[in-house]
Amino acid sequence: MELQGKRAAVLVEQQYQEMEIWYPVYRLREAGCKVTLVGPEAGHTYPSKLGYPAKSDKSARDVSASEFDILVVPGGFAPDFLRRHESVIRLVSDMAEQGKVIAAICHGPWVLCSTQALKGKRATCFFAIKDDVSNAGSHYVDEEVVRDGNLITSRKPDDLPAFMQAIIQAARELKPALAAAR
Repeated sequence: MELQGKRAAVLVEQQYQEMEIWYPVYRLREAGCKVTLVGPEAGHTYPSKLGYPAKSDKSARDVSASEFDILVVPGGFAPDFLRRHESVIRLVSDMAEQGKVIAAICHGPWVLCSTQALKGKRATCFFAIKDDVSNAGSHYVDEEVVRDGNLITSRKPDDLPAFMQAIIQAARELKPALAAAR
């Protein structure tokens, strides 16, 4: 239970990529982390690209960055919907400002493009949005997983094992003050 006492928010919206939500959710839970699915609306069921349901535990407007150590932003088309909500952008921005672990995979960095989280950082993403990621102020690299401080990014579902290893390692390194500040 290497992440016992840690808490993670996994963002969810319609058209998410199935593996990019459920692999992190189950891997984090397996490591002892408390995981909360956060969407634009609490208790709403969001269908994946293939129709697989994910029910949000809480809405982004009803949570704060201080409640979490880790934020996971999945890909698929969900990021395009997520970044339309001011409460989601606020949560992501606050997590970045507080130095929390922010992990985005595939199209997930699209959400980060609507914040300052990518400015001056190395990052990767699905190749189709690399211009967006670069234009948001990051240095794009084509690698399986890129960690720059507390920002972790990956390109696609095939990268999930490396992505999760980087997230778990970063969570282990969190300063005790972050975990104890609850």
